[in-house]
Amino acid sequence: MKGATELTWVKSTYSSGEGGQCVEVATCPHTVHVRDSKDTARPGLVVGAGAWAAFVGYTVDQAV
Repeated sequence: MKGATELTWVKSTYSSGEGGQCVEVATCPHTVHVRDSKDTARPGLVVGAGAWAAFVGYTVDQAV
């Protein structure tokens, strides 16, 4: 498994860059890593790909 420094982190295009509350994600084949974009030294979360897909699906359903 890759260490947090070896991951390719992506911030949402909806993030304004003005110090708002943002998260970054990095994907691997079986996991998704999530961290606070303002405090990257702090440990983040690691969730299974299936759990992440369910979360994203839920948020899409709520936005409609």
